[in-house]
Amino acid sequence: MWLILLLYAFFASTFIAGKMAVMHTPPLFFITVRMIISGILLLGFVKFKDHLSLKIKKEHIIWFVPIVLFHIYLSFTLEFVAMKYVTAAKTCLLYSLSPFITALFSYIYFKEVMTPKKWIGLSIGFLGFLPVMLAKAPTVENTLGSVGPFSIPEIMIVISVIAACIGWISLKKLSKEYGYSYFFINGVGMLGGGILTLFTSHFLEVWPSMSSLINSTFLGPLVWLIVVGNFLCFNLQGHLLHKYSATLLSFFGFMTPLFAALFDWLWFGQKVSSSFYITVILVSIGLYLFYQEELKQGYIIHK
Repeated sequence: MWLILLLYAFFASTFIAGKMAVMHTPPLFFITVRMIISGILLLGFVKFKDHLSLKIKKEHIIWFVPIVLFHIYLSFTLEFVAMKYVTAAKTCLLYSLSPFITALFSYIYFKEVMTPKKWIGLSIGFLGFLPVMLAKAPTVENTLGSVGPFSIPEIMIVISVIAACIGWISLKKLSKEYGYSYFFINGVGMLGGGILTLFTSHFLEVWPSMSSLINSTFLGPLVWLIVVGNFLCFNLQGHLLHKYSATLLSFFGFMTPLFAALFDWLWFGQKVSSSFYITVILVSIGLYLFYQEELKQGYIIHK
């Protein structure tokens, strides 16, 4: 059980590392370096460790486009730019929208059945995010402006989550129906997304000098995000799915924003408001109701 806690502590730490990165490095430039290196390493792993082909069939290219464009490029660029203004803990919590948005996409695209209890769980989950979204934001969060009660960085993170979920639909299609490995799909997505971010960064940012990159504020977060975020968490989660049910891992997933809040406080001295914990509780209830129905319907195999 301690490995599950370790997994989500590692996940939470990637948000802290991301926050550290954007405090000292142009966010798009950082994503460029991280994704291109990670993509090359993943594709190298597929080629030389698993001895699999790196070819993509022409008819499947259309399904790789959302992986590059949404799952990596749009998702990470919006998230990292927004993290200059939003705490790591809040960013992590807003990413807990993922199961609910993915469920809606699965309902629309894969025609998965939505029972009344699942709709109730989904509604509670969505409404649960209102306390943290409507709470008075720190001054820095409104630097880019706001739309009604929501700051622009908050909206950017929500769009980032939606983009990531669109990517998951394509990832599910490519892995389950077309037989591509997760490593290959993510490798292509990271390399392609990194190249797109490279061009975007070139036109929008001033790149740091080489001397400023050879320091702990750049290399430390970069190495941590590649090793922990792109490799360790990926493999550890796969290992745990063989031992525990997906439902159990999903429930424990709500430890991630709590770990992030703890790390945020320890590293940056940031404290979260009561609205943060109210949102965690409400979203946990909504997710519990939703996943209980998923079990009954057989969409989740209980191990």
